[in-house]
Amino acid sequence: MRGTGCSGGAFDYFEPLQGLDGYDVIETIGGYITLVLVNRAGLPFFAGLPIAFVATALIGALFERTLYVHVYSRSHLDQVLFTIGLVFMSVAAVDYVMGSQQVFIQIPSVLQGRFEIFGVGVGRYRLLIIAICGLLTVALQLILSSTRFGSRLRASVDDARVARGLGINVNAVFSLTFAFGSGLAGLGGALGAEILGLDPTFPLKYMVYFLIVVTVGGTSSITGPFAASLLIGIADVAGKYYVPKFGAFVIYTIMIIVLILRPQGLFARAAGK
Repeated sequence: MRGTGCSGGAFDYFEPLQGLDGYDVIETIGGYITLVLVNRAGLPFFAGLPIAFVATALIGALFERTLYVHVYSRSHLDQVLFTIGLVFMSVAAVDYVMGSQQVFIQIPSVLQGRFEIFGVGVGRYRLLIIAICGLLTVALQLILSSTRFGSRLRASVDDARVARGLGINVNAVFSLTFAFGSGLAGLGGALGAEILGLDPTFPLKYMVYFLIVVTVGGTSSITGPFAASLLIGIADVAGKYYVPKFGAFVIYTIMIIVLILRPQGLFARAAGK
């Protein structure tokens, strides 16, 4: 979901960097924006979500034009190190501004409680998150495969030089894509804060999981990371439940096997020439 003009970058279509870490920062910002709006300003939860999306999209666009654009031509390692550095800076900044205590967003009473589905209790709020993620996945796949912007984005990712020769404004495509991806990251942080809790180290705690999902799912589609997130999530919970002594060893085993058998991920497509 990323677009540097070469295929094979993680999240090739929604982050024009070869490092996923920059979105961890945006996700944290989205969570804290929603926290301030809902818990402190008294705004309804469902009104805070779109505001978090728009605000983080604008912040992402600003970051892309002022920071990330300067490392597009650098190596993948340089880009990853750059964004990891931003993560550590954001941790210190959030700790200074918001404090180090873990906090949770107040959700409406209608989203509290559980449903019984075939004898299994499922939280209402978790069902909402599943529904939103499913709808977003379908919508994003349709945008990428069925719209002019999607075709321009795919062309820019596969070969930026040829895309420019065809009259595509590659920089504008990448900027818009990064902004939209930032909005989605901010929305994810807003939705996940009630379950995971917000604290300054939020991006560090879940960075590894994000990278594992991208590694397993592949880097050139929406459906790949989505399917991988389901696989990794189920394997993680099942592993901790049935073999608690192994902890997170199960998902690392899956990642290693995938890297050995399919280095580009389970759902990777051929790289553009």
